[in-house]
Amino acid sequence: MTPTTSQAQRAEVHKTIWRIANDLRGSVDGWDFKTYVLGFLFYRYISENLASYISAGEHEAGDAAFDYARLRDEQAEFGRAETVAEKGFYILPSELFANVRRRAARDANLNETLERVFRHIEGSAMGTDSEDDLKGLFDDLDVNSSKLGQTVAKRNEKLVKLLDAIGDLPLGGFQDNSIDLFGDAYEYLMQMYASQAGKSGGEYYTPQEVSELLARITVVGKTSVNKVYDPACGSGSLLLKFAKVLGKENVRQGFYGQEINLTTYNLARINMFLHDVNYEQFNLAHGDTLIDPAHWDDEPFEAIVSNPPYSIKWDGDANPLLINDPRYSPAGVLAPKSKADLAFTMHMLSWLAVNGTAAIVEFPGVLYRGGAEQKIRQYLIDNNYVDTVIQLPPDLFFGTTIATCIIVLKKSKSDNAVLFIDASAQFTRVGNKNKLDEPHLNAILDAFIARIDTDHFTKVVPNDEIAINGYNIAVSSYVEQQDTRESVDITALNAEIARIVARQQELRTAIDAIVADLEGAQ
Repeated sequence: MTPTTSQAQRAEVHKTIWRIANDLRGSVDGWDFKTYVLGFLFYRYISENLASYISAGEHEAGDAAFDYARLRDEQAEFGRAETVAEKGFYILPSELFANVRRRAARDANLNETLERVFRHIEGSAMGTDSEDDLKGLFDDLDVNSSKLGQTVAKRNEKLVKLLDAIGDLPLGGFQDNSIDLFGDAYEYLMQMYASQAGKSGGEYYTPQEVSELLARITVVGKTSVNKVYDPACGSGSLLLKFAKVLGKENVRQGFYGQEINLTTYNLARINMFLHDVNYEQFNLAHGDTLIDPAHWDDEPFEAIVSNPPYSIKWDGDANPLLINDPRYSPAGVLAPKSKADLAFTMHMLSWLAVNGTAAIVEFPGVLYRGGAEQKIRQYLIDNNYVDTVIQLPPDLFFGTTIATCIIVLKKSKSDNAVLFIDASAQFTRVGNKNKLDEPHLNAILDAFIARIDTDHFTKVVPNDEIAINGYNIAVSSYVEQQDTRESVDITALNAEIARIVARQQELRTAIDAIVADLEGAQ
């Protein structure tokens, strides 16, 4: 597929998704409706993925006419165990998306059919290694919800429209780059709903260019990493950036993450499948990372990226066990109960490999606030864990206009200093948001790699100087803003003022003379 064709195809997919969302949304709230669109997109994807995989195997074995979708269910049972071991799930021919769709308009019990199909897909993994990765994936896809309609007939009418709309998406033959198109369709949906839903949607979505910046920062100088991790992974878009930046085969042990919101956790697992990351290549957990972290027993991660929720409440010192938690205890103090930001930071540092890099989007207050947060910053600076602080432009994220920052952590540094990068002007205004374009990403990455002082852009500051400054690590404290005001020649300005004053005096004299003449004439 040529780049032009790919772009045209992508644009057509986006246009169709936009139409689906607007035509079918109706009484279903946009953010809720996203679940249906994504769920049916996922159902189509895994159906085509499985059918293509099984058919290709038979073609290679010499049966060029084989088509899994046309088999009778009893004929298809022969390959179940082997396919589940390889793909993690199984779908009988009659339950493939295309076959269910073909019968949908005539199926008076379509809602029951779909419910049964989803139950069978999840059930196909029962008792196997992929059980945890499939369990509950369709829980949010409630085909009996009154949001779809007040009667079964109305709901089925909406479900038929959904099947047809998703089935009509121009994603090409499965083997023809459709993996990228399915994944891109998912990302477009997430971005569309995040921008429309404001904070309620944006909290689940990190703009793709920010995701790319974080991923590229953590792999500078590397062609592969052992595995990647996000402790607040949302829909998984940050993790999946590594598949594009490095190639998923170069994330040797896979993609790891944890998510507290159940719906979003399901979306993350769906997103993995949609990007052709197979079940044995990802390990995502549901739960509260700060209190009940998964992956305790895994070896540390070479790449950690995250955009954790800003300044949320957590147990903090109300939980007497946490101060002895090996993730938090080294700092000697816990992040405030009303601001968990640096608790996430300490957690990520604890999970970071000695040769690894963590890039974390942070609320700006963590850079300069006092109290417990200052003590945690002191621990990070005194132990030389803070590699770089990057000030981002404002208004990059959905649901907030604040100018966030990135803290880069390393356990093995070549100096005892912090690089500060002021990237607040590195953006293009697109619509009602700011955006990092490729030149902006490259400028930030080049500065990150060069690690030298540049007027009004970068500054390398020794740790002891930061200590003297009260462990304040706000970029504006070290990188001087460029004065863009027009320079003024004071001597010339004074001369101009003197000339104006003299001219005013001449005019007053002339006016006085005219007035005197007029009075004399009377």
